[in-house]
Amino acid sequence: MDSYRSPFAERYASVDMQHLFSPQYKHSTWRRLWLALAQAQHELGLPITQAQIDQMAAHLDDIDWQKVADYESQMQHDVMAHIHAYADQCPLARPIIHLGATSCYVTDNGDLIQMHAGMRLLLPKLALVIQQLSDFARQHAHLACLAYTHFQAAQPTTVGKRTCLWIQDLLLDLQELHRQIQGLRFLGIKGATGTQASFLELFAHDHTKVAALEHLIAKKMGFTHLFHIAGQTYTRKQDVHVLNALAGIAISAHKMGTDLRLLAHLKEVEEPFSQDQVGSSAMPYKRNPILSERLCALARFLMSLAENPAYTAATQWLERSLDDSANRRLCIAEAFLCCDALLEILLKLSRGLVINKGIITQHLAAEMPFLATENILMRGVAKGGDRQQLHAKIRTHCLAASQRIKEQGLPNDLLERLAADPALALSQQELAQLTDPTHFIGNAAAQVAEFWHQEIQPALANANR
Repeated sequence: MDSYRSPFAERYASVDMQHLFSPQYKHSTWRRLWLALAQAQHELGLPITQAQIDQMAAHLDDIDWQKVADYESQMQHDVMAHIHAYADQCPLARPIIHLGATSCYVTDNGDLIQMHAGMRLLLPKLALVIQQLSDFARQHAHLACLAYTHFQAAQPTTVGKRTCLWIQDLLLDLQELHRQIQGLRFLGIKGATGTQASFLELFAHDHTKVAALEHLIAKKMGFTHLFHIAGQTYTRKQDVHVLNALAGIAISAHKMGTDLRLLAHLKEVEEPFSQDQVGSSAMPYKRNPILSERLCALARFLMSLAENPAYTAATQWLERSLDDSANRRLCIAEAFLCCDALLEILLKLSRGLVINKGIITQHLAAEMPFLATENILMRGVAKGGDRQQLHAKIRTHCLAASQRIKEQGLPNDLLERLAADPALALSQQELAQLTDPTHFIGNAAAQVAEFWHQEIQPALANANR
């Protein structure tokens, strides 16, 4: 291997997404656009023969790459190189290939076809991630665990409820991705400066035929929405919206990946780990959260890419400038490949998460005496104690128990201390009841069930339509 290849091709992105942004797919799509243009012009009465169309249709995929390279080295123009290479294979159609069009007819519309197909490839993967996480959340809806605010122990939640925090972000991404797919606009045929003057000339200034031509081509290429107004290119604001939708997935993935890395440190939740998997070349015991780390690494890359089209959209000159071309060639493809890689990782994670109930219970039990002190105080007052005096006593016992844990590394003995204090008049059994985690998780389990029925199921059904 003596030349650079993108890590997305080597390691991360799926074969399907790689194909979608391959030279073969891109340039055979250009040929399909030229064919659609010729077919539509023929159907609307221009002197284009069926034989010319048949010849074009026969050579959509058999691109002579060496001939294209030779033409481009002479002309320094990729679209013209492909036109001539295609025309060499379709001599009958040579006079009418690209008739009335500018380069952006194939480059912009071709990019939109790729983006549309790319989003349609991402959507079911994202939906499956949500489905798998939802199964996990429902399975563990009642499993109480220690919650954290500021990564400090806080009131308990459940493993299922915490999972729903990730799902909710991904649901928003699913809805936005679906919205972008449904609303993506085709450039159509706009001509050199967006006025459609060349096509108006071809159709003897018949405006209705130019409009019909544009809608007919859009329909042939699978689009229902068109830009009514454009320069030579479609507004690059559309790229901003699409890449922001992909970056939204990256944001959600990073949040989930970060949480899993923290939970892996606590040994509460771990990634799937195969029998022969190696966690470290130096430390045999290591079980590093490599998928979550990779998730965060790639997510940061995609989030940074989303900034790029904003600059491109902001700096386009009047009806057209060419400083967007090389930039978009890199940015759009890498963004889709990266998002695809993120979803491939999320699919592995969401179907293989390992719950360690023992350590979850241990962590919760170690903190519950502290978390239950307000309830303990209220029970002591109900038994006739003075609120202020009991507060002071409980605080003293808490500090002593905390010091014992931190300085001596011993278990939390707060409940024993409280049971031994006659001022509280609480038995070990009463204290055990007051520190039962199920009394502290509120509506967590019910929220999981409601979230599934009211939001997740409808969203998945809509995504699958």
